[in-house]
Amino acid sequence: MADSGEAMSRRIGEVVASSSASFTAQCYQLYESPPLGGFVRTDSSSVVGVVSQVATEPLDASRPVLARGEDAATEDEVFQNNPQLPRLLITRFDAIVIGHQSDGVWRQFLPPLPPAVHSFVYQCSPEEVDRFAADLEFLSLILNSGVPVADEVVGACLRSASSTCPDGAAFLARAGRALASELAGDLPRLNAVLRRVAP
Repeated sequence: MADSGEAMSRRIGEVVASSSASFTAQCYQLYESPPLGGFVRTDSSSVVGVVSQVATEPLDASRPVLARGEDAATEDEVFQNNPQLPRLLITRFDAIVIGHQSDGVWRQFLPPLPPAVHSFVYQCSPEEVDRFAADLEFLSLILNSGVPVADEVVGACLRSASSTCPDGAAFLARAGRALASELAGDLPRLNAVLRRVAP
């Protein structure tokens, strides 16, 4: 995944916390996170994840964010009048681990070790997404992740992946069949997820 498509990948941050099943990355730029369901990868350990939550919060948790725009005409003006704000806020995102590289082969199951803290994180290029999403075994990792919004993440990541495919409709049809297999015993959840997958 890090070969021909690497030049088009964009480095967006670093891992600041990690476990076998998920990691948290801090973005280098405020509000510059990949979207919910976006595919990301770490550099050193070649772990692939799907964004499951994005948050912007104070750099210092003991100093809550205060409203500053009462006299501003636009939201941009709030930042113009308070140039220190970008240094007081950080954007982070959580990612569900959906695969890793082992012996040059991409595997759609959990890696033996989580990515190291301070590993660089890249937003996957469309070519990387196409290659990884050609196999849909990773869906079970998201569905069984325990993340409260797992179904929303599945819908978002499949819509995102379909937008980079040569035949997005065929990809979504194949994804629907994979979901039907994964959720065969839970028809209400299957129907809810399928509604979220529709573009």
